[in-house]
Amino acid sequence: MAGQRVRTRFAPSPTGYLHVGGLRTALYNYLFAKRMNGDFVIRIEDTDQSRKVEDAEKNLIGTLEWAGIIPDESPVHGGNYGPYVQSQRLSIYRDYCNQLLEDKNAYYCFSTSEELEENRQLQLKQGLQPKYNRKWLPEDMGGSMPESEIRKKLDEGAPYVVRMKVPDYVSVWFEDIIRGPIEFDSSTIDDQVLMKSDGFPTYHFASVIDDHLMEFTHIIRGEEWLPSMPKHLLLYEFFGWEPPKFAHLPLLLNPDRSKLSKRQGDVAVEDYMRKGFSNDAIVNFVALLGWNEGEGSEQEVFSMNELIQKFSLERVGRAGAVFNVEKLTWLEKQYIKSRPVEKIVSNIKPLLLEELKQRPVEMPVDRISSDAYLGKVVDLMRERVNFENEFVTFSSYFFFEPDSYEQEAVQKRWTPETPGLISEFATVLEAADDFTAEAIESALKAFVAPKGLKPAVLIHPLRIVTSGVSFGPSLYHMLEVLGKETVLRRIARGVERIGQGA
Repeated sequence: MAGQRVRTRFAPSPTGYLHVGGLRTALYNYLFAKRMNGDFVIRIEDTDQSRKVEDAEKNLIGTLEWAGIIPDESPVHGGNYGPYVQSQRLSIYRDYCNQLLEDKNAYYCFSTSEELEENRQLQLKQGLQPKYNRKWLPEDMGGSMPESEIRKKLDEGAPYVVRMKVPDYVSVWFEDIIRGPIEFDSSTIDDQVLMKSDGFPTYHFASVIDDHLMEFTHIIRGEEWLPSMPKHLLLYEFFGWEPPKFAHLPLLLNPDRSKLSKRQGDVAVEDYMRKGFSNDAIVNFVALLGWNEGEGSEQEVFSMNELIQKFSLERVGRAGAVFNVEKLTWLEKQYIKSRPVEKIVSNIKPLLLEELKQRPVEMPVDRISSDAYLGKVVDLMRERVNFENEFVTFSSYFFFEPDSYEQEAVQKRWTPETPGLISEFATVLEAADDFTAEAIESALKAFVAPKGLKPAVLIHPLRIVTSGVSFGPSLYHMLEVLGKETVLRRIARGVERIGQGA
């Protein structure tokens, strides 16, 4: 393996959504491969046909590519080591299974599911770890089943599985990149099923064969696969193959340090996409769930290129990583603050145009589509939103006529004198040649001062009639962005509607 080009893989099962833990596994494989100028591959492990979900493969790859994790090889992108879907490689697994049978490293098993469950319950009652009782282990492999009985079952066409024969009294050892040396005693290892009765291989069998044939140098996966390691290593030994290097990532945990699960919150990447989180923030957040740059570094916001340059498996910890949504939200905020205006404008345009279909249009479509106008809204609101979609949802008054007025604010800020004051000030605004924030502020203060009033007497009611709500950015800057024509129209409409009790 020395000097071999680094190759890593992410091998999901097409059983539904992409779990955030799966995204982290894919990301770490991708970062390591790119850091080493190697290849990152996606392989679909669909040997369990009963759990296969239609379109899951397409959605998995699509979600990864949305995150910027673009494979060098995959079922979509092709490559020199395909097919990249296990159900298309069945003849390969059958050939290797036959080899294990011939070498006496595997055997046929005709035990029924009822027999297996009965044996399992008996062992549990005896306080033993449930394992297959080797009823069908042939005599010439150290068992008690005559070859004639096995041949009879095969000739009858009885359903069977093929099991691996685990050697007795041996130790299985390997060096994990993250966890160091790990050792297993063969007495704890079950004679795992390699080929199922439906002719499909189990995950353990197909995965080892494909990892070897596809020449992966490093297998980076979650620590839940650690118990499977001795089975995999024995298969490498049976075939005379050099195993790749392994790294087992720490678990993802809820804030209470229980294993991350759907019961306590969202675990699908798609859930966070729907909430408005960007790929930048999600990738950055997931990268920090187990990895850190090292002592002395205070950097928390990383681009994908920075992650590639700095990532190393040696900096991945062993302890479980807490999935903190507040940290993810904070990261999203940092990206919105630093993201170029042009990119945000491009991202929110489709949201606005979709919103246009649902709401009465006040501003012309060409103004809503104007990069210059949208850029002004972004500059004014970027400090006040957590997600890009909030440029639309929290700032809708920049694009649509208020369809209601915040009643609590009206009751608090609206007096019998308010309509007259606002209408009078509107004539001042209408005559103004300068409609900048500074000019509007000066005009308002000059208007209220001779009357012995404070600016707040007009500031709050003006915000209500022009936006419909009592909160937002600087009133003067908001009015400037809205523009004179829109502000005057909204003042007249708002005064009338509030007077009518709207």
